[in-house]
Amino acid sequence: MAQPKDFGFGSEEQMVRDQARKLLREKAGIERLRVLAAKDHHAAYEGPEPPCAWDEALWDEMVALGWTALWVPESAGGVGMKTVAVTAVAEEIGRAAAPSPLPATLQATAVLRCAPEESAKPWLEQIAGGTAATLAVAGRSASWEPGETDVTVAEDGTLSGTACFVQDARKAGLFVVTARDASGGVGLYAVPAGTNGVTVVPDRIVDLTRDQAHVTFAKVTPAGTIAAPGAGAKALADAEASILVLVAADLSGAAEWALQTTAEYARVRTQFEHPIGFFQAVKHPIVNMMLAVDRARSVLWTAACALDTDPASALRVARMAKSAAADAAAFCADRSVQLHGGIGFTWECDVHIWFKRLRHGQFLWGDGLVQRQKIAAALAA
Repeated sequence: MAQPKDFGFGSEEQMVRDQARKLLREKAGIERLRVLAAKDHHAAYEGPEPPCAWDEALWDEMVALGWTALWVPESAGGVGMKTVAVTAVAEEIGRAAAPSPLPATLQATAVLRCAPEESAKPWLEQIAGGTAATLAVAGRSASWEPGETDVTVAEDGTLSGTACFVQDARKAGLFVVTARDASGGVGLYAVPAGTNGVTVVPDRIVDLTRDQAHVTFAKVTPAGTIAAPGAGAKALADAEASILVLVAADLSGAAEWALQTTAEYARVRTQFEHPIGFFQAVKHPIVNMMLAVDRARSVLWTAACALDTDPASALRVARMAKSAAADAAAFCADRSVQLHGGIGFTWECDVHIWFKRLRHGQFLWGDGLVQRQKIAAALAA
């Protein structure tokens, strides 16, 4: 199917992106980010508990602007906008490295959109109303494959086990959990944060802009069954393309920040009476950063558009988008630190904040190698 002009990115989508960029520039700039997430090294990495940095007032503004409702169908109280609009917001979040639960909430929304409509509707309504949500779908094996879960559901409907790598778990008000029953079928369940038997244990990770945790369920009674055993894995598989696009968008935005910041540094930092960007040893890596970012963004928007217009090819292109974005993330993070010279790896240089976000996102839902292996396997099948 031929792609629409500008990937279907019309005036409404442009308005959403401009609004996101303006709000994040005004309310989530580098000074605010430093106060929230990088105030001092001891608090970040050596305190008794990993920090959970976020601006709840900013979250309220995001909710008021309808960002949590963008992808929620109108039948569940949302706006039901195109994927390209949601992708634009995710890209701006990554560009600002905003410590917000919005990426995790959008991923949970993607899964709920693929679940049976009637059972998912109450939870989509909550998200549209401003409840932050996250996915609890990975086990200790670190596999993101649909159906790979260490949580089980008993005959009485209670959940037991541990979900790992849960993103922004301490900011979420709702967990979307996969659990396996005695027959091996995987279902989806809604568990509000604070439910009896739920324990959130934060992981100590290097990314200062996110929190991650493993969540233990001890005979927890879920508030609702979103998809019955057997249907949960399918909903998760159907949502995978959307999730990959969201993660790729975050990476593309953050990688572009690294590119622009490094290019600006090369213009103002002088050596031997020339800006360091004058020298080919600096100029060429920056050009390669630009090529990596442009390639990642090109595939990203193709994938986002495919989700709106050509679902049959969406998963394949989404894997290409995540692959390109993960590779650009690794390359730009590395070169940004190197080209900032001696200050590049210091706490005082802002580059380390984006470096850590890029490296964290690189591996979420599989890095470039994993995605390419899956594309090859699909082509060979």
